Amino acid sequence: MKRIYLDHAASMPLDSRVLDFAKDYLTKAGNPSSLYEFGQEAKQTIEDARARVGKLINAESEKTILFTGSATESNNIAIRGTAFRNRNNGNHILASAIEHISVLNPIKELQKNGWNVEILPVDSYGTVDLDVLNKLISKKTMITSVMYGNNEIGTIEPIKKISKIVHEKGNYFHVDATAAAGRIPIDVQSDDIDLLTLSSNDLYGPRGAGALYIKPGVKIQSIMPGGGQERGLRSGTENIFAIAGMGKAAEIAKKEMSSESKRLKKIRDQLISEITKIKETRLTGHPTNRLPHHASFILKHIEGESILLSMDNYGIQIATGSACSSKTLEPSHVLLAIGLKHEEAHGSMVITLGQSNTNDQIERIVTAVKGTVTRLRNLSPLMK
Repeated sequence: MKRIYLDHAASMPLDSRVLDFAKDYLTKAGNPSSLYEFGQEAKQTIEDARARVGKLINAESEKTILFTGSATESNNIAIRGTAFRNRNNGNHILASAIEHISVLNPIKELQKNGWNVEILPVDSYGTVDLDVLNKLISKKTMITSVMYGNNEIGTIEPIKKISKIVHEKGNYFHVDATAAAGRIPIDVQSDDIDLLTLSSNDLYGPRGAGALYIKPGVKIQSIMPGGGQERGLRSGTENIFAIAGMGKAAEIAKKEMSSESKRLKKIRDQLISEITKIKETRLTGHPTNRLPHHASFILKHIEGESILLSMDNYGIQIATGSACSSKTLEPSHVLLAIGLKHEEAHGSMVITLGQSNTNDQIERIVTAVKGTVTRLRNLSPLMK
Protein backbone atom coordinates (compact mmCIF):
# COMPACT_ATOMS: atom_id res chain seq x y z
CA MET A 1 0.00 0.00 0.00
CA LYS A 2 1.50 3.30 -1.10
CA ARG A 3 1.57 5.85 1.68
CA ILE A 4 0.05 9.31 1.41
CA TYR A 5 1.84 11.97 3.44
CA LEU A 6 -0.41 14.81 4.65
CA ASP A 7 1.61 16.38 7.48
CA HIS A 8 3.79 18.92 5.68
CA ALA A 9 3.28 21.48 8.45
CA ALA A 10 5.27 19.19 10.75
CA SER A 11 8.05 18.26 8.36
CA MET A 12 8.63 18.53 4.63
CA PRO A 13 10.71 15.99 2.73
CA LEU A 14 13.99 17.29 1.36
CA ASP A 15 13.58 18.37 -2.27
CA SER A 16 15.91 16.25 -4.42
CA ARG A 17 17.04 19.37 -6.28
CA VAL A 18 18.09 20.92 -2.98
CA LEU A 19 20.03 17.79 -2.03
CA ASP A 20 21.79 17.71 -5.41
CA PHE A 21 22.79 21.34 -4.98
CA ALA A 22 24.00 21.15 -1.38
CA LYS A 23 25.26 17.59 -0.88
CA ASP A 24 28.92 18.42 -1.56
CA TYR A 25 28.92 20.64 1.53
CA LEU A 26 28.38 17.56 3.71
CA THR A 27 32.01 16.56 3.11
CA LYS A 28 33.76 19.77 2.07
CA ALA A 29 36.32 21.21 4.49
CA GLY A 30 36.44 24.90 5.27
CA ASN A 31 35.32 27.03 8.19
CA PRO A 32 33.72 30.31 7.03
CA SER A 33 35.75 32.15 9.69
CA SER A 34 39.04 30.99 8.16
CA LEU A 35 40.96 33.24 5.75
CA TYR A 36 42.35 30.55 3.45
CA GLU A 37 40.62 29.53 0.22
CA PHE A 38 38.41 26.75 1.59
CA GLY A 39 37.18 29.04 4.34
CA GLN A 40 36.40 31.87 1.94
CA GLU A 41 34.54 29.51 -0.38
CA ALA A 42 32.39 28.41 2.56
CA LYS A 43 31.77 32.04 3.51
CA GLN A 44 30.68 32.87 -0.04
CA THR A 45 28.28 29.91 0.01
CA ILE A 46 26.62 31.40 3.09
CA GLU A 47 26.37 34.84 1.49
CA ASP A 48 24.82 33.38 -1.66
CA ALA A 49 22.23 31.56 0.47
CA ARG A 50 21.57 34.74 2.41
CA ALA A 51 20.77 36.56 -0.82
CA ARG A 52 18.41 33.80 -1.99
CA VAL A 53 16.48 33.81 1.29
CA GLY A 54 16.29 37.61 1.21
CA LYS A 55 14.76 37.56 -2.26
CA LEU A 56 12.01 35.17 -1.12
CA ILE A 57 10.65 37.80 1.28
CA ASN A 58 11.80 40.93 -0.63
CA ALA A 59 14.29 41.96 2.05
CA GLU A 60 16.19 45.22 1.60
CA SER A 61 19.46 43.32 1.24
CA GLU A 62 21.09 40.02 2.11
CA LYS A 63 22.58 41.71 5.18
CA THR A 64 19.16 41.62 6.86
CA ILE A 65 19.15 37.80 6.95
CA LEU A 66 20.54 36.05 10.03
CA PHE A 67 20.98 32.27 9.84
CA THR A 68 20.06 30.17 12.87
CA GLY A 69 19.61 26.48 13.66
CA SER A 70 15.80 26.44 13.48
CA ALA A 71 12.63 28.51 13.50
CA THR A 72 12.48 27.97 17.27
CA GLU A 73 15.88 29.61 17.67
CA SER A 74 14.86 32.46 15.36
CA ASN A 75 11.76 33.10 17.44
CA ASN A 76 13.81 33.11 20.64
CA ILE A 77 16.34 35.57 19.25
CA ALA A 78 13.57 37.81 17.94
CA ILE A 79 11.59 37.86 21.19
CA ARG A 80 14.25 37.65 23.87
CA GLY A 81 16.97 39.49 21.97
CA THR A 82 14.71 42.45 21.31
CA ALA A 83 13.31 42.47 24.86
CA PHE A 84 16.74 42.37 26.53
CA ARG A 85 18.25 44.99 24.22
CA ASN A 86 15.40 47.48 24.68
CA ARG A 87 14.25 46.85 28.24
CA ASN A 88 14.97 50.40 29.39
CA ASN A 89 12.59 51.73 26.73
CA GLY A 90 9.63 49.50 27.57
CA ASN A 91 8.87 46.11 29.12
CA HIS A 92 5.46 45.39 27.60
CA ILE A 93 5.04 42.45 25.19
CA LEU A 94 2.01 41.41 23.12
CA ALA A 95 1.44 38.12 21.31
CA SER A 96 -1.60 36.49 19.76
CA ALA A 97 -3.27 33.61 21.57
CA ILE A 98 -2.54 31.23 18.69
CA GLU A 99 1.22 31.72 18.39
CA HIS A 100 3.51 28.72 18.13
CA ILE A 101 4.82 27.46 21.45
CA SER A 102 8.32 28.63 20.46
CA VAL A 103 6.97 32.17 20.73
CA LEU A 104 4.71 31.72 23.75
CA ASN A 105 7.23 29.91 25.95
CA PRO A 106 10.03 32.52 25.61
CA ILE A 107 7.41 35.17 26.40
CA LYS A 108 6.35 33.25 29.53
CA GLU A 109 10.00 33.15 30.63
CA LEU A 110 10.26 36.90 30.18
CA GLN A 111 7.07 37.35 32.19
CA LYS A 112 8.61 35.41 35.09
CA ASN A 113 11.49 37.86 35.00
CA GLY A 114 9.48 41.03 35.19
CA TRP A 115 8.18 41.75 31.70
CA ASN A 116 4.53 42.73 31.35
CA VAL A 117 2.94 40.25 28.93
CA GLU A 118 -0.56 40.36 27.46
CA ILE A 119 -2.18 37.95 25.03
CA LEU A 120 -4.24 39.15 22.06
CA PRO A 121 -7.53 37.27 21.59
CA VAL A 122 -8.70 35.93 18.23
CA ASP A 123 -12.16 35.39 16.79
CA SER A 124 -13.71 32.03 15.96
CA TYR A 125 -11.70 31.87 12.73
CA GLY A 126 -8.43 32.61 14.49
CA THR A 127 -8.07 36.21 13.29
CA VAL A 128 -6.48 38.66 15.71
CA ASP A 129 -8.90 41.18 17.25
CA LEU A 130 -7.61 44.54 15.97
CA ASP A 131 -9.79 46.53 18.38
CA VAL A 132 -8.18 44.83 21.36
CA LEU A 133 -4.73 45.37 19.85
CA ASN A 134 -5.54 49.07 19.54
CA LYS A 135 -6.52 49.23 23.19
CA LEU A 136 -3.60 47.28 24.65
CA ILE A 137 -0.65 48.58 22.66
CA SER A 138 1.40 51.61 23.73
CA LYS A 139 4.89 53.08 23.40
CA LYS A 140 5.88 50.76 26.25
CA THR A 141 5.03 47.77 24.02
CA MET A 142 8.50 46.86 22.85
CA ILE A 143 7.52 43.89 20.71
CA THR A 144 4.27 42.52 19.28
CA SER A 145 4.33 39.00 17.81
CA VAL A 146 1.69 37.68 15.39
CA MET A 147 2.24 34.74 13.03
CA TYR A 148 1.60 35.17 9.30
CA GLY A 149 -0.43 32.00 8.89
CA ASN A 150 -1.38 29.47 11.55
CA ASN A 151 0.10 25.98 11.23
CA GLU A 152 -2.85 24.31 12.95
CA ILE A 153 -5.95 26.00 11.53
CA GLY A 154 -4.52 27.64 8.41
CA THR A 155 -5.86 31.15 8.98
CA ILE A 156 -3.86 34.00 7.43
CA GLU A 157 -3.60 37.08 9.64
CA PRO A 158 -4.13 40.69 8.44
CA ILE A 159 -0.42 41.43 8.77
CA LYS A 160 -0.38 44.81 7.06
CA LYS A 161 -3.21 46.14 9.25
CA ILE A 162 -1.53 44.83 12.39
CA SER A 163 1.79 46.36 11.34
CA LYS A 164 0.17 49.76 10.86
CA ILE A 165 -1.25 49.71 14.39
CA VAL A 166 2.02 48.48 15.91
CA HIS A 167 4.11 51.19 14.30
CA GLU A 168 1.62 53.95 15.06
CA LYS A 169 1.29 53.09 18.74
CA GLY A 170 4.06 50.64 19.68
CA ASN A 171 7.53 49.62 18.60
CA TYR A 172 8.76 46.41 16.95
CA PHE A 173 6.63 43.91 15.04
CA HIS A 174 7.70 40.24 14.86
CA VAL A 175 6.08 37.77 12.48
CA ASP A 176 6.57 34.00 12.56
CA ALA A 177 6.22 33.09 8.87
CA THR A 178 7.24 29.44 9.23
CA ALA A 179 3.90 28.05 8.04
CA ALA A 180 3.30 30.67 5.36
CA ALA A 181 6.63 31.19 3.60
CA GLY A 182 6.81 29.41 0.27
CA ARG A 183 3.02 29.07 0.15
CA ILE A 184 1.94 32.71 -0.12
CA PRO A 185 3.91 35.82 -1.19
CA ILE A 186 5.61 37.66 1.68
CA ASP A 187 7.02 41.17 1.32
CA VAL A 188 8.65 42.44 4.51
CA GLN A 189 9.05 45.93 3.08
CA SER A 190 5.46 46.34 1.91
CA ASP A 191 4.13 44.84 5.16
CA ASP A 192 6.58 46.91 7.23
CA ILE A 193 7.77 43.93 9.28
CA ASP A 194 10.68 44.39 11.70
CA LEU A 195 11.52 40.75 12.45
CA LEU A 196 10.43 37.66 10.53
CA THR A 197 11.09 33.98 11.24
CA LEU A 198 11.71 31.35 8.55
CA SER A 199 12.45 27.61 8.61
CA SER A 200 14.50 25.61 6.10
CA ASN A 201 12.59 22.37 6.64
CA ASP A 202 9.30 24.16 5.92
CA LEU A 203 10.64 25.13 2.49
CA TYR A 204 11.64 21.55 1.50
CA GLY A 205 15.16 22.38 2.68
CA PRO A 206 17.41 20.47 5.12
CA ARG A 207 16.68 20.30 8.82
CA GLY A 208 19.10 22.23 11.00
CA ALA A 209 18.70 25.71 9.53
CA GLY A 210 16.40 28.63 10.13
CA ALA A 211 16.58 32.33 9.40
CA LEU A 212 15.59 35.59 11.02
CA TYR A 213 15.00 38.71 8.99
CA ILE A 214 16.03 41.82 10.94
CA LYS A 215 14.98 45.15 9.47
CA PRO A 216 17.78 47.74 9.28
CA GLY A 217 17.77 49.85 12.43
CA VAL A 218 16.11 47.27 14.69
CA LYS A 219 18.00 46.99 17.99
CA ILE A 220 18.60 43.43 19.10
CA GLN A 221 21.21 41.57 21.12
CA SER A 222 22.62 38.06 21.20
CA ILE A 223 21.06 35.54 23.56
CA MET A 224 23.89 33.03 23.02
CA PRO A 225 27.35 34.71 23.16
CA GLY A 226 30.26 32.90 21.59
CA GLY A 227 32.63 33.30 18.67
CA GLY A 228 30.80 36.15 17.00
CA GLN A 229 29.40 34.45 13.89
CA GLU A 230 26.36 35.95 12.15
CA ARG A 231 27.20 39.53 13.16
CA GLY A 232 27.65 38.38 16.75
CA LEU A 233 23.96 37.58 17.09
CA ARG A 234 24.17 33.82 16.57
CA SER A 235 27.51 32.30 17.49
CA GLY A 236 28.60 28.80 16.50
CA THR A 237 30.25 27.26 13.45
CA GLU A 238 27.81 27.50 10.57
CA ASN A 239 26.01 24.45 9.16
CA ILE A 240 27.08 25.01 5.55
CA PHE A 241 25.05 22.12 4.11
CA ALA A 242 21.81 23.20 5.77
CA ILE A 243 22.33 26.89 5.00
CA ALA A 244 23.23 26.27 1.35
CA GLY A 245 20.20 23.99 1.08
CA MET A 246 17.91 26.54 2.64
CA GLY A 247 19.07 29.13 0.15
CA LYS A 248 18.36 26.81 -2.78
CA ALA A 249 14.98 25.83 -1.32
CA ALA A 250 14.06 29.51 -0.99
CA GLU A 251 15.04 30.10 -4.61
CA ILE A 252 12.87 27.22 -5.81
CA ALA A 253 9.96 28.32 -3.62
CA LYS A 254 10.02 31.83 -5.04
CA LYS A 255 9.98 30.49 -8.59
CA GLU A 256 7.30 27.82 -8.14
CA MET A 257 5.13 29.22 -5.34
CA SER A 258 2.35 30.63 -7.50
CA SER A 259 1.72 27.54 -9.62
CA GLU A 260 2.21 25.05 -6.78
CA SER A 261 -0.10 26.91 -4.40
CA LYS A 262 -2.76 27.11 -7.10
CA ARG A 263 -2.48 23.36 -7.68
CA LEU A 264 -2.68 22.49 -3.97
CA LYS A 265 -5.56 24.88 -3.36
CA LYS A 266 -7.75 22.87 -5.76
CA ILE A 267 -6.97 19.65 -3.89
CA ARG A 268 -7.51 21.39 -0.55
CA ASP A 269 -10.91 22.76 -1.57
CA GLN A 270 -12.09 19.36 -2.79
CA LEU A 271 -11.02 17.70 0.46
CA ILE A 272 -12.80 20.37 2.50
CA SER A 273 -15.95 19.98 0.41
CA GLU A 274 -16.06 16.19 0.81
CA ILE A 275 -14.94 15.86 4.43
CA THR A 276 -17.34 18.51 5.76
CA LYS A 277 -20.21 16.47 4.33
CA ILE A 278 -19.57 13.95 7.12
CA LYS A 279 -22.10 14.37 9.91
CA GLU A 280 -20.95 16.50 12.88
CA THR A 281 -17.74 17.54 11.16
CA ARG A 282 -16.64 21.15 10.79
CA LEU A 283 -13.82 23.11 9.27
CA THR A 284 -11.53 25.05 11.63
CA GLY A 285 -9.91 28.32 10.67
CA HIS A 286 -11.09 30.82 8.10
CA PRO A 287 -13.10 29.27 5.23
CA THR A 288 -11.35 31.27 2.49
CA ASN A 289 -8.56 33.39 3.99
CA ARG A 290 -6.38 30.39 4.74
CA LEU A 291 -3.10 28.87 3.60
CA PRO A 292 -3.54 27.19 0.18
CA HIS A 293 -2.22 23.80 1.28
CA HIS A 294 -4.08 23.62 4.60
CA ALA A 295 -7.32 21.84 5.62
CA SER A 296 -8.25 21.32 9.27
CA PHE A 297 -11.32 19.83 10.91
CA ILE A 298 -13.09 18.93 14.12
CA LEU A 299 -14.56 15.41 14.03
CA LYS A 300 -16.94 15.34 16.97
CA HIS A 301 -17.16 12.50 19.51
CA ILE A 302 -13.75 10.99 18.72
CA GLU A 303 -10.19 11.81 19.79
CA GLY A 304 -7.24 13.01 17.79
CA GLU A 305 -4.86 10.22 18.77
CA SER A 306 -7.32 7.60 17.57
CA ILE A 307 -7.92 9.55 14.35
CA LEU A 308 -4.18 9.74 13.67
CA LEU A 309 -3.57 6.04 14.32
CA SER A 310 -6.60 4.94 12.34
CA MET A 311 -5.59 7.04 9.33
CA ASP A 312 -2.08 5.63 9.63
CA ASN A 313 -3.58 2.14 9.30
CA TYR A 314 -4.96 3.32 5.96
CA GLY A 315 -1.43 4.35 4.98
CA ILE A 316 -2.20 8.05 5.38
CA GLN A 317 -0.25 10.35 7.70
CA ILE A 318 -2.14 13.32 9.16
CA ALA A 319 -1.73 15.52 12.24
CA THR A 320 -3.91 16.33 15.21
CA GLY A 321 -4.04 19.24 17.61
CA SER A 322 -5.00 17.07 20.55
CA ALA A 323 -2.97 16.27 23.66
CA CYS A 324 -1.13 13.32 22.11
CA SER A 325 0.66 15.54 19.62
CA SER A 326 1.43 18.41 21.97
CA LYS A 327 2.96 16.21 24.70
CA THR A 328 0.72 17.70 27.37
CA LEU A 329 -2.54 16.68 29.00
CA GLU A 330 -4.28 19.76 27.61
CA PRO A 331 -5.96 20.13 24.21
CA SER A 332 -4.50 22.54 21.66
CA HIS A 333 -4.24 26.13 22.89
CA VAL A 334 -5.05 27.25 19.33
CA LEU A 335 -8.38 25.41 19.26
CA LEU A 336 -9.32 26.65 22.73
CA ALA A 337 -8.46 30.21 21.65
CA ILE A 338 -10.98 30.07 18.79
CA GLY A 339 -13.71 29.10 21.24
CA LEU A 340 -13.90 25.31 21.04
CA LYS A 341 -14.77 23.28 24.11
CA HIS A 342 -12.16 20.92 25.53
CA GLU A 343 -13.99 17.83 24.31
CA GLU A 344 -14.34 19.32 20.81
CA ALA A 345 -10.68 20.36 20.62
CA HIS A 346 -9.59 16.78 21.23
CA GLY A 347 -11.20 15.71 17.93
CA SER A 348 -8.85 17.64 15.67
CA MET A 349 -7.57 16.48 12.29
CA VAL A 350 -5.08 18.57 10.31
CA ILE A 351 -4.18 17.95 6.66
CA THR A 352 -1.31 19.87 5.09
CA LEU A 353 -0.53 19.15 1.45
CA GLY A 354 2.76 19.15 -0.44
CA GLN A 355 4.61 18.25 -3.62
CA SER A 356 3.74 14.54 -3.47
CA ASN A 357 -0.02 15.06 -3.23
CA THR A 358 -2.26 14.77 -6.30
CA ASN A 359 -5.90 14.84 -7.32
CA ASP A 360 -5.81 11.06 -7.67
CA GLN A 361 -5.38 10.73 -3.89
CA ILE A 362 -8.55 12.63 -2.95
CA GLU A 363 -10.95 9.69 -3.14
CA ARG A 364 -8.70 7.44 -1.06
CA ILE A 365 -8.22 10.15 1.59
CA VAL A 366 -11.95 10.88 1.87
CA THR A 367 -12.78 7.17 2.04
CA ALA A 368 -10.23 6.72 4.84
CA VAL A 369 -11.65 9.65 6.81
CA LYS A 370 -15.21 8.32 6.47
CA GLY A 371 -14.11 4.85 7.54
CA THR A 372 -12.19 6.26 10.49
CA VAL A 373 -15.11 8.37 11.68
CA THR A 374 -17.61 5.54 11.37
CA ARG A 375 -15.48 3.00 13.21
CA LEU A 376 -14.34 5.32 16.01
CA ARG A 377 -17.80 6.75 16.65
CA ASN A 378 -19.20 3.25 16.93
CA LEU A 379 -16.63 2.64 19.66
CA SER A 380 -16.87 6.04 21.32
CA PRO A 381 -18.49 6.41 24.75
CA LEU A 382 -19.16 10.04 23.79
CA MET A 383 -21.81 8.97 21.28
CA LYS A 384 -25.35 8.78 22.56
